[in-house]
Amino acid sequence: MNNEANVMTSQKLKVLVVGLGQMGKSHALAYHTHPGFEIVGLVNRSTPTLPQELSDYPVRTDFAAALAEFSPDVVSVATHTNTHADMAVAALESGAHVFVEKPLAANVADAERVVAAAKANGRKLVIGYILRHHPSWMRMIEESRNLGGPYVFRMNLNQQSSGAAWDIHRSIMQTTSPIVDCGVHYVDVMCQITDAKPVEVRGMGVGLAQGLPKGMYNYGHFQVLFDDGSVGWYEAGWGPMMSETAFFVKDVISPNGSVSIVMDEGASSASLDAHTKTSRLRVHHATTDAAGSFTRSDDWLDMHDEPDHQMLCDREQEFVYRAITDDIDLTRHMDDAVTSLKICLAADESVRTGQAVKI
Repeated sequence: MNNEANVMTSQKLKVLVVGLGQMGKSHALAYHTHPGFEIVGLVNRSTPTLPQELSDYPVRTDFAAALAEFSPDVVSVATHTNTHADMAVAALESGAHVFVEKPLAANVADAERVVAAAKANGRKLVIGYILRHHPSWMRMIEESRNLGGPYVFRMNLNQQSSGAAWDIHRSIMQTTSPIVDCGVHYVDVMCQITDAKPVEVRGMGVGLAQGLPKGMYNYGHFQVLFDDGSVGWYEAGWGPMMSETAFFVKDVISPNGSVSIVMDEGASSASLDAHTKTSRLRVHHATTDAAGSFTRSDDWLDMHDEPDHQMLCDREQEFVYRAITDDIDLTRHMDDAVTSLKICLAADESVRTGQAVKI
Protein backbone atom coordinates (compact mmCIF):
# COMPACT_ATOMS: atom_id res chain seq x y z
CA MET A 1 0.00 0.00 0.00
CA ASN A 2 1.48 3.40 -0.90
CA ASN A 3 1.71 6.39 1.46
CA GLU A 4 -1.25 8.18 -0.13
CA ALA A 5 -3.43 5.09 0.34
CA ASN A 6 -2.33 4.83 3.99
CA VAL A 7 -3.41 8.41 4.58
CA MET A 8 -6.76 7.84 2.85
CA THR A 9 -7.69 4.87 5.03
CA SER A 10 -7.83 7.21 8.04
CA GLN A 11 -10.38 9.54 6.45
CA LYS A 12 -13.39 9.32 4.22
CA LEU A 13 -12.98 9.69 0.47
CA LYS A 14 -14.93 12.70 -0.81
CA VAL A 15 -17.16 11.71 -3.74
CA LEU A 16 -18.82 13.85 -6.40
CA VAL A 17 -21.64 11.89 -8.10
CA VAL A 18 -22.39 12.98 -11.67
CA GLY A 19 -25.58 11.76 -13.33
CA LEU A 20 -28.61 10.83 -11.25
CA GLY A 21 -30.53 8.49 -13.50
CA GLN A 22 -31.27 4.89 -12.62
CA MET A 23 -27.66 3.78 -12.17
CA GLY A 24 -26.38 7.09 -10.80
CA LYS A 25 -28.89 7.02 -7.95
CA SER A 26 -27.97 3.44 -7.11
CA HIS A 27 -24.28 4.32 -6.98
CA ALA A 28 -25.03 7.40 -4.88
CA LEU A 29 -26.92 5.23 -2.40
CA ALA A 30 -23.92 2.90 -2.27
CA TYR A 31 -21.62 5.81 -1.42
CA HIS A 32 -24.16 7.10 1.11
CA THR A 33 -24.10 3.85 3.11
CA HIS A 34 -20.38 3.03 2.73
CA PRO A 35 -18.35 4.06 5.80
CA GLY A 36 -15.32 4.96 3.69
CA PHE A 37 -17.04 7.49 1.42
CA GLU A 38 -18.52 10.93 1.97
CA ILE A 39 -20.72 12.44 -0.75
CA VAL A 40 -19.79 16.13 -1.14
CA GLY A 41 -22.10 16.91 -4.05
CA LEU A 42 -24.46 15.63 -6.72
CA VAL A 43 -24.49 16.83 -10.32
CA ASN A 44 -27.37 16.53 -12.79
CA ARG A 45 -28.35 18.61 -15.81
CA SER A 46 -31.95 18.90 -14.60
CA THR A 47 -33.50 18.92 -11.14
CA PRO A 48 -33.51 15.27 -10.06
CA THR A 49 -36.10 13.37 -8.07
CA LEU A 50 -34.09 11.93 -5.22
CA PRO A 51 -34.76 9.28 -2.58
CA GLN A 52 -34.91 10.59 0.99
CA GLU A 53 -31.42 9.33 1.78
CA LEU A 54 -29.90 11.67 -0.84
CA SER A 55 -32.13 14.70 -0.37
CA ASP A 56 -29.77 16.66 1.93
CA TYR A 57 -26.74 16.64 -0.38
CA PRO A 58 -25.99 19.80 -2.44
CA VAL A 59 -27.06 19.50 -6.09
CA ARG A 60 -25.36 21.32 -8.97
CA THR A 61 -26.03 21.44 -12.71
CA ASP A 62 -22.55 22.39 -13.97
CA PHE A 63 -19.97 19.59 -13.77
CA ALA A 64 -16.85 21.72 -14.27
CA ALA A 65 -17.95 24.22 -11.63
CA ALA A 66 -18.82 21.43 -9.18
CA LEU A 67 -15.44 19.77 -9.75
CA ALA A 68 -13.70 23.02 -8.83
CA GLU A 69 -16.03 23.76 -5.91
CA PHE A 70 -15.89 20.40 -4.13
CA SER A 71 -12.36 19.17 -5.01
CA PRO A 72 -13.43 15.50 -4.66
CA ASP A 73 -11.14 12.53 -4.13
CA VAL A 74 -13.43 10.41 -6.32
CA VAL A 75 -15.74 11.33 -9.21
CA SER A 76 -18.53 8.90 -10.14
CA VAL A 77 -19.74 9.36 -13.73
CA ALA A 78 -23.10 7.84 -14.70
CA THR A 79 -24.16 10.15 -17.52
CA HIS A 80 -24.82 9.43 -21.22
CA THR A 81 -22.02 7.53 -22.92
CA ASN A 82 -20.93 10.37 -25.19
CA THR A 83 -20.06 12.51 -22.13
CA HIS A 84 -18.05 9.89 -20.25
CA ALA A 85 -14.61 10.52 -21.74
CA ASP A 86 -14.43 14.30 -21.30
CA MET A 87 -15.80 14.16 -17.75
CA ALA A 88 -13.52 11.30 -16.74
CA VAL A 89 -10.42 12.97 -18.16
CA ALA A 90 -11.26 16.29 -16.49
CA ALA A 91 -11.72 14.50 -13.16
CA LEU A 92 -8.49 12.52 -13.51
CA GLU A 93 -6.51 15.63 -14.44
CA SER A 94 -7.94 17.41 -11.38
CA GLY A 95 -6.40 14.69 -9.21
CA ALA A 96 -9.53 12.61 -8.56
CA HIS A 97 -9.94 8.88 -8.97
CA VAL A 98 -12.81 7.93 -11.29
CA PHE A 99 -15.61 5.43 -11.40
CA VAL A 100 -17.37 5.56 -14.78
CA GLU A 101 -20.37 3.58 -15.91
CA LYS A 102 -20.07 1.29 -18.91
CA PRO A 103 -19.50 1.76 -21.78
CA LEU A 104 -16.28 3.59 -20.97
CA ALA A 105 -16.66 5.92 -23.97
CA ALA A 106 -18.49 6.38 -27.26
CA ASN A 107 -15.48 5.35 -29.34
CA VAL A 108 -12.23 3.44 -28.89
CA ALA A 109 -10.00 6.53 -29.21
CA ASP A 110 -11.84 8.24 -26.35
CA ALA A 111 -11.69 5.08 -24.23
CA GLU A 112 -7.94 4.88 -24.74
CA ARG A 113 -7.69 8.61 -23.92
CA VAL A 114 -9.35 8.02 -20.55
CA VAL A 115 -7.06 5.08 -19.74
CA ALA A 116 -4.02 7.16 -20.72
CA ALA A 117 -5.17 9.99 -18.44
CA ALA A 118 -5.55 7.59 -15.50
CA LYS A 119 -2.03 6.27 -16.03
CA ALA A 120 -0.49 9.71 -16.61
CA ASN A 121 -2.02 11.12 -13.43
CA GLY A 122 -1.50 8.06 -11.25
CA ARG A 123 -5.21 7.77 -10.52
CA LYS A 124 -7.49 4.75 -10.29
CA LEU A 125 -10.06 4.20 -13.06
CA VAL A 126 -12.83 1.68 -12.40
CA ILE A 127 -15.39 0.94 -15.12
CA GLY A 128 -18.91 -0.18 -14.17
CA TYR A 129 -18.79 -3.84 -15.14
CA ILE A 130 -21.19 -4.86 -12.40
CA LEU A 131 -21.18 -8.58 -13.30
CA ARG A 132 -17.53 -8.73 -12.22
CA HIS A 133 -18.77 -8.28 -8.65
CA HIS A 134 -21.63 -10.77 -8.91
CA PRO A 135 -20.86 -14.10 -7.16
CA SER A 136 -23.11 -16.11 -9.48
CA TRP A 137 -21.54 -14.73 -12.65
CA MET A 138 -18.11 -15.24 -11.16
CA ARG A 139 -19.08 -18.88 -10.52
CA MET A 140 -20.37 -19.22 -14.10
CA ILE A 141 -17.02 -17.99 -15.43
CA GLU A 142 -15.16 -20.40 -13.16
CA GLU A 143 -17.29 -23.41 -14.14
CA SER A 144 -16.96 -22.55 -17.84
CA ARG A 145 -13.18 -22.23 -17.65
CA ASN A 146 -13.03 -25.59 -15.86
CA LEU A 147 -14.66 -27.21 -18.89
CA GLY A 148 -11.98 -25.91 -21.26
CA GLY A 149 -12.37 -24.42 -24.73
CA PRO A 150 -12.88 -23.66 -27.49
CA TYR A 151 -16.24 -22.19 -26.53
CA VAL A 152 -19.55 -21.26 -28.05
CA PHE A 153 -21.20 -18.33 -26.26
CA ARG A 154 -24.95 -17.76 -26.65
CA MET A 155 -26.08 -14.63 -24.84
CA ASN A 156 -28.84 -12.08 -25.11
CA LEU A 157 -30.73 -9.49 -23.11
CA ASN A 158 -33.90 -8.22 -24.73
CA GLN A 159 -36.11 -5.78 -22.83
CA GLN A 160 -39.80 -5.23 -23.45
CA SER A 161 -39.80 -1.62 -22.27
CA SER A 162 -42.71 0.82 -22.13
CA GLY A 163 -43.56 4.07 -20.40
CA ALA A 164 -40.67 5.57 -18.42
CA ALA A 165 -38.38 2.61 -19.21
CA TRP A 166 -38.90 3.10 -22.95
CA ASP A 167 -38.18 6.82 -22.48
CA ILE A 168 -34.85 5.90 -20.89
CA HIS A 169 -34.02 3.53 -23.74
CA ARG A 170 -34.89 6.12 -26.39
CA SER A 171 -32.71 8.62 -24.58
CA ILE A 172 -29.76 6.21 -24.58
CA MET A 173 -30.28 5.53 -28.29
CA GLN A 174 -29.68 9.15 -29.12
CA THR A 175 -26.01 8.15 -29.02
CA THR A 176 -25.64 4.42 -28.24
CA SER A 177 -27.22 1.27 -29.69
CA PRO A 178 -28.49 -1.57 -27.47
CA ILE A 179 -25.78 -3.98 -28.62
CA VAL A 180 -23.11 -1.53 -27.43
CA ASP A 181 -24.76 -0.30 -24.23
CA CYS A 182 -25.61 -3.77 -22.87
CA GLY A 183 -23.27 -5.85 -24.98
CA VAL A 184 -20.06 -4.76 -23.25
CA HIS A 185 -21.12 -6.65 -20.10
CA TYR A 186 -21.57 -9.98 -21.85
CA VAL A 187 -18.65 -9.64 -24.23
CA ASP A 188 -16.54 -8.98 -21.15
CA VAL A 189 -17.80 -12.29 -19.71
CA MET A 190 -16.89 -14.06 -22.97
CA CYS A 191 -13.39 -12.58 -22.90
CA GLN A 192 -12.84 -13.56 -19.26
CA ILE A 193 -13.80 -17.16 -20.07
CA THR A 194 -11.86 -17.71 -23.29
CA ASP A 195 -8.90 -15.39 -22.58
CA ALA A 196 -8.36 -15.34 -26.36
CA LYS A 197 -7.95 -12.46 -28.77
CA PRO A 198 -11.03 -11.33 -30.76
CA VAL A 199 -10.29 -11.25 -34.48
CA GLU A 200 -13.55 -10.52 -36.36
CA VAL A 201 -17.07 -9.27 -35.68
CA ARG A 202 -20.23 -9.58 -37.82
CA GLY A 203 -23.37 -7.67 -36.92
CA MET A 204 -26.93 -7.09 -38.08
CA GLY A 205 -29.64 -4.78 -36.82
CA VAL A 206 -32.98 -3.21 -37.65
CA GLY A 207 -34.97 -0.22 -36.44
CA LEU A 208 -38.33 -1.45 -35.22
CA ALA A 209 -39.44 1.82 -33.63
CA GLN A 210 -40.56 5.20 -34.92
CA GLY A 211 -38.60 8.34 -34.09
CA LEU A 212 -35.13 6.85 -33.71
CA PRO A 213 -32.14 8.97 -34.80
CA LYS A 214 -31.04 8.39 -38.38
CA GLY A 215 -29.07 5.16 -38.64
CA MET A 216 -30.01 4.01 -35.13
CA TYR A 217 -31.64 0.62 -34.50
CA ASN A 218 -33.37 -0.75 -31.42
CA TYR A 219 -32.71 -4.43 -32.25
CA GLY A 220 -29.35 -5.94 -33.13
CA HIS A 221 -27.22 -9.04 -32.85
CA PHE A 222 -23.66 -9.95 -33.67
CA GLN A 223 -21.13 -12.75 -33.79
CA VAL A 224 -17.55 -12.43 -32.56
CA LEU A 225 -14.75 -14.81 -33.57
CA PHE A 226 -11.72 -15.44 -31.32
CA ASP A 227 -8.27 -16.68 -32.28
CA ASP A 228 -8.65 -19.88 -30.22
CA GLY A 229 -11.61 -20.99 -32.37
CA SER A 230 -14.25 -19.76 -29.90
CA VAL A 231 -17.31 -17.95 -31.25
CA GLY A 232 -19.83 -15.75 -29.47
CA TRP A 233 -23.34 -14.55 -30.27
CA TYR A 234 -25.04 -11.63 -28.57
CA GLU A 235 -28.50 -10.14 -29.13
CA ALA A 236 -30.14 -7.04 -27.64
CA GLY A 237 -33.46 -5.36 -28.40
CA TRP A 238 -35.38 -2.64 -26.58
CA GLY A 239 -38.93 -1.43 -26.89
CA PRO A 240 -42.64 -2.16 -26.49
CA MET A 241 -42.58 -4.58 -29.41
CA MET A 242 -39.97 -6.94 -27.97
CA SER A 243 -40.97 -10.52 -27.12
CA GLU A 244 -40.84 -11.85 -23.58
CA THR A 245 -40.02 -15.31 -24.96
CA ALA A 246 -36.36 -16.35 -24.50
CA PHE A 247 -35.40 -12.77 -23.67
CA PHE A 248 -32.60 -13.94 -21.39
CA VAL A 249 -30.26 -16.64 -22.73
CA LYS A 250 -26.85 -17.22 -21.17
CA ASP A 251 -25.16 -20.41 -22.39
CA VAL A 252 -21.50 -21.37 -22.57
CA ILE A 253 -20.80 -24.57 -24.52
CA SER A 254 -17.48 -26.43 -24.82
CA PRO A 255 -16.42 -29.88 -26.08
CA ASN A 256 -16.73 -31.08 -22.49
CA GLY A 257 -20.21 -29.79 -21.70
CA SER A 258 -22.01 -26.54 -21.00
CA VAL A 259 -22.88 -24.01 -18.31
CA SER A 260 -26.24 -22.27 -18.48
CA ILE A 261 -28.18 -19.74 -16.46
CA VAL A 262 -31.71 -20.99 -15.85
CA MET A 263 -34.20 -18.25 -15.01
CA ASP A 264 -37.23 -18.74 -12.79
CA GLU A 265 -40.52 -19.11 -14.63
CA GLY A 266 -42.40 -15.86 -15.00
CA ALA A 267 -39.35 -13.57 -14.92
CA SER A 268 -39.92 -10.29 -16.75
CA SER A 269 -37.49 -8.57 -19.10
CA ALA A 270 -38.62 -5.23 -17.65
CA SER A 271 -37.23 -6.11 -14.20
CA LEU A 272 -33.85 -4.55 -13.45
CA ASP A 273 -32.91 -7.48 -11.20
CA ALA A 274 -33.69 -9.91 -14.04
CA HIS A 275 -30.73 -8.46 -15.95
CA THR A 276 -28.29 -9.81 -13.37
CA LYS A 277 -30.05 -12.51 -11.35
CA THR A 278 -29.25 -16.10 -12.27
CA SER A 279 -31.63 -18.18 -10.09
CA ARG A 280 -29.77 -21.40 -10.94
CA LEU A 281 -26.72 -22.55 -12.86
CA ARG A 282 -26.92 -25.80 -14.79
CA VAL A 283 -23.59 -27.49 -15.47
CA HIS A 284 -23.80 -30.25 -18.07
CA HIS A 285 -21.02 -32.81 -18.58
CA ALA A 286 -20.61 -34.30 -22.05
CA THR A 287 -18.74 -37.51 -21.14
CA THR A 288 -20.52 -40.71 -22.24
CA ASP A 289 -19.84 -44.41 -21.67
CA ALA A 290 -19.41 -47.17 -24.26
CA ALA A 291 -23.18 -47.38 -24.69
CA GLY A 292 -23.43 -43.65 -25.36
CA SER A 293 -25.10 -42.83 -22.04
CA PHE A 294 -24.00 -39.87 -19.98
CA THR A 295 -21.71 -40.89 -17.14
CA ARG A 296 -22.70 -37.99 -14.92
CA SER A 297 -25.93 -36.15 -14.34
CA ASP A 298 -26.12 -32.37 -14.63
CA ASP A 299 -25.16 -30.28 -11.63
CA TRP A 300 -27.75 -27.72 -10.48
CA LEU A 301 -26.27 -24.84 -8.49
CA ASP A 302 -28.90 -22.86 -6.58
CA MET A 303 -28.24 -19.11 -6.68
CA HIS A 304 -31.47 -17.80 -5.13
CA ASP A 305 -29.60 -16.09 -2.28
CA GLU A 306 -27.61 -13.90 -4.65
CA PRO A 307 -27.46 -10.11 -4.19
CA ASP A 308 -30.09 -7.79 -5.68
CA HIS A 309 -29.30 -4.80 -7.90
CA GLN A 310 -28.59 -2.34 -5.07
CA MET A 311 -26.43 -4.85 -3.24
CA LEU A 312 -24.40 -5.31 -6.43
CA CYS A 313 -23.88 -1.54 -6.67
CA ASP A 314 -22.75 -1.61 -3.04
CA ARG A 315 -20.22 -4.34 -3.89
CA GLU A 316 -19.03 -2.39 -6.92
CA GLN A 317 -18.33 0.73 -4.88
CA GLU A 318 -16.62 -1.35 -2.20
CA PHE A 319 -14.26 -2.46 -4.99
CA VAL A 320 -13.67 1.20 -5.91
CA TYR A 321 -12.77 1.89 -2.28
CA ARG A 322 -10.37 -1.05 -2.08
CA ALA A 323 -8.80 -0.20 -5.44
CA ILE A 324 -7.86 3.20 -4.03
CA THR A 325 -6.95 2.32 -0.44
CA ASP A 326 -5.18 -0.97 -1.27
CA ASP A 327 -3.57 0.43 -4.45
CA ILE A 328 -4.91 -2.40 -6.63
CA ASP A 329 -3.32 -2.67 -10.07
CA LEU A 330 -6.16 -1.98 -12.53
CA THR A 331 -4.16 -2.39 -15.75
CA ARG A 332 -5.98 -5.56 -16.83
CA HIS A 333 -9.33 -4.10 -15.72
CA MET A 334 -8.84 -1.05 -17.95
CA ASP A 335 -7.49 -3.05 -20.90
CA ASP A 336 -10.46 -5.44 -20.73
CA ALA A 337 -12.89 -2.50 -20.76
CA VAL A 338 -11.30 -1.16 -23.94
CA THR A 339 -11.35 -4.61 -25.57
CA SER A 340 -15.03 -5.29 -24.87
CA LEU A 341 -15.94 -1.82 -26.12
CA LYS A 342 -13.85 -2.37 -29.25
CA ILE A 343 -15.77 -5.58 -30.02
CA CYS A 344 -19.19 -3.97 -29.54
CA LEU A 345 -18.29 -0.88 -31.57
CA ALA A 346 -17.03 -3.18 -34.34
CA ALA A 347 -20.42 -4.89 -34.22
CA ASP A 348 -22.13 -1.51 -34.51
CA GLU A 349 -19.93 -0.65 -37.48
CA SER A 350 -20.78 -3.98 -39.10
CA VAL A 351 -24.51 -3.29 -38.65
CA ARG A 352 -24.17 0.09 -40.33
CA THR A 353 -21.87 -0.99 -43.19
CA GLY A 354 -23.12 -4.52 -43.83
CA GLN A 355 -19.52 -5.75 -43.73
CA ALA A 356 -17.60 -7.96 -41.31
CA VAL A 357 -15.05 -5.98 -39.28
CA LYS A 358 -11.55 -7.25 -38.51
CA ILE A 359 -10.16 -6.35 -35.10
